[in-house]
Amino acid sequence: MIPQLEDLLHARQGPMTSELVLRPGDFGLGRIPARLKPAATTDMVCGFCSTGCSLRVHLNERGQAINLTTNPHYSVNQGMACPKGWEALTPLSAPDRVTTPLLRNPATGNLEPVDWPTALAAFVKNFKGIQERHGKTSLSFLSTGQIVMEEMALLGALAKFGMGMTDVDSNTRQCMATSHVAYKQSFGFDAPPFTYKDFEESDALIFIGANPCIAHPIMWQRVMMNKHNPDIVVIDPRRTETAMAATLHVPLLPKSDLVLLYGLANLLIERGAIKQDFIDAHTSSFADFASFLREFTLDRTARETGLPAETLHRLVDIIATRERVSLWWTMGVNQGHESTRTAQAIINLALMTGNIGRPGTGANSITGQCNAMGSRLFGNASSLLGGYDFAKAEHRSHVASILGIDPALIPDRASLAYDQILDGIDKGSIRGLWVIATNTAHSWINQKTFPAIREKLEFLVVQDMYATTETARMADLVLPAAGWGEKDGILINSERRLGIVKKVSRAPGQALSDFAIFKLVADAWGCGHLFAKWSSPEAAFQILKELSRRQPCEFTGISSYEHIDRSGGIQWPFTDKDAIAPTPIHERTSTAHPERERRLFSDGQFFTPDRRAKFLFDQPRPMPELPDADYPMILLTGRGSSAQWHTGSRTDKSDVLRKLAPRELYVEINPIDADRLRIANNELVRVRSRRGEADALALITSTVQPGQIYLPMHFDTVNRLTFPAFDPHSRQPSYKACAVRVERIKKR
Repeated sequence: MIPQLEDLLHARQGPMTSELVLRPGDFGLGRIPARLKPAATTDMVCGFCSTGCSLRVHLNERGQAINLTTNPHYSVNQGMACPKGWEALTPLSAPDRVTTPLLRNPATGNLEPVDWPTALAAFVKNFKGIQERHGKTSLSFLSTGQIVMEEMALLGALAKFGMGMTDVDSNTRQCMATSHVAYKQSFGFDAPPFTYKDFEESDALIFIGANPCIAHPIMWQRVMMNKHNPDIVVIDPRRTETAMAATLHVPLLPKSDLVLLYGLANLLIERGAIKQDFIDAHTSSFADFASFLREFTLDRTARETGLPAETLHRLVDIIATRERVSLWWTMGVNQGHESTRTAQAIINLALMTGNIGRPGTGANSITGQCNAMGSRLFGNASSLLGGYDFAKAEHRSHVASILGIDPALIPDRASLAYDQILDGIDKGSIRGLWVIATNTAHSWINQKTFPAIREKLEFLVVQDMYATTETARMADLVLPAAGWGEKDGILINSERRLGIVKKVSRAPGQALSDFAIFKLVADAWGCGHLFAKWSSPEAAFQILKELSRRQPCEFTGISSYEHIDRSGGIQWPFTDKDAIAPTPIHERTSTAHPERERRLFSDGQFFTPDRRAKFLFDQPRPMPELPDADYPMILLTGRGSSAQWHTGSRTDKSDVLRKLAPRELYVEINPIDADRLRIANNELVRVRSRRGEADALALITSTVQPGQIYLPMHFDTVNRLTFPAFDPHSRQPSYKACAVRVERIKKR
């Protein structure tokens, strides 16, 4: 048997008590941690979105989770939770959990149960065979922003340094690549500057392509706690739930954001409403930016955005006259064909008005998945572990010295992006794919292309909690993985706060944590010695902590998981100098313990070589697929309900969440268009694009403008329609706008 597997499975199947003594070969993942007392409670952060709420898990006398409430003392959510958080334990007991490895039988074509030694042998035989036939670079993985930081890092290190993969990526590319690149280019490092307290401290909050009422409800509750009577501005083509609650909705034409932001910047300069002292002391390239802006006149901005001059002047008045302005964006910006420059146009507005580094200010990207921030730092794809640069020999040597490996094992370039990896499969250069905790067959743009691409793979491995996802059903090998609440580790939330996840439930059957699976793969592959120091998630955390030293994301002042737990989460940077003995969170006040809220750039010093933030800009480009006579409408997509999450692989397991969320795909249609097309409310209609079609119930509403429709992204047919355009800097897909038509089918 593979070394350590017998010990791991023995402990994995043993009794569920805190007194269980494990054999040395166990990775510390086969038990409820000894720090948890029977019939007790323990706090841990939620594993759905990037808000990072703390949930109080109630345990029986065996240390098994039986229920949860919320943590009233945690600074993020302060005792609140959205519907997903309240139901966080439910997906763990779903009847379709995969409980043993599944290997496709070539004789029957079916996925059939096998034991772990057989599964690992099939993994190694097939993937090594592909490399022998097609070269080292013929393997790739697509991972996730949903697993813990230590697992992400071990996977990236194993794949690149142990298995010889060069090109790997995660589904973070679908949601947060734009913010990562925008911050890195503008600030010198991927560094969201804010803390959630800024929601409460702003005089004006401007949300651009963001709908926190639905996507991040607890963040929206923090906005509602603002006592400054703030202006709340929502810039969005659709009248979202957040826009309905705003003091000003700015319904611009789809994908005219960049023109709007440049026009606002020009009007602010003309008005003299910029902070020249801040610009001169802390930024570069402003003169070139100001010259570039002159062509974005009021008339051009109004014409190309579809907004009246009065609305533009009102928006400029808010930015110019409020002392503390915060600008917030998420997928409506990130998922666009020119998304990086759009995000940087938001950053430029904050810089030129001095709205950064002070309470209630900032150019603030709201993250999507629970650990997308961890993926951005330690996914080992677009940057080397810890934010280092693959292309720099000194960075490779430094990382290798910490890991105790030969620098020659580290590639000298960053990975290809998600879309380029799929293109590589299509062209035959990549023949083996490992998919971890994501559902590409459902979520990828222009979805109907994926089954054809999959057929060109010689071997597909899917590692997931469920064998019922669209991608898992296509696999040659399914590896059963533990989920949130069934393992230990760290998640990093939108405000850079490291939060703890704990094992409070045993994964079913033979399912193992992703960390344990990666260790077993390393041993089976023959490179386990490279990762001997990665003996447990917390041991891996200590390695990552050292990798963070002297980086902007440094967290060397954190001594242990317990330190994070005691402190109620800790925001990076948190160096040795910051490491004071934390007071238990329930004994604190935010004024007495400022380490609870740590925003960046209060000193005006950025992470670029000259310590100045950069103004970056480009000419706007038209939407890649414009409406025409055949497809005269624009499709918008977004979140549908706070009870839904991504492709529904977890939220659909909860009867409660399914009752709270729409059960059938619906399409929002403006009454003018509905009348023109003779479509009645609740009538079944067909939405067509040049790539596919989706049937949906018509919802006649003025939340969308004439000529536009809206579909919630969670349903499996929506991405049959979307157009595969990609931002040239971040390679993030443009899910938010494409040309479609709507047809009647029949009355219900």
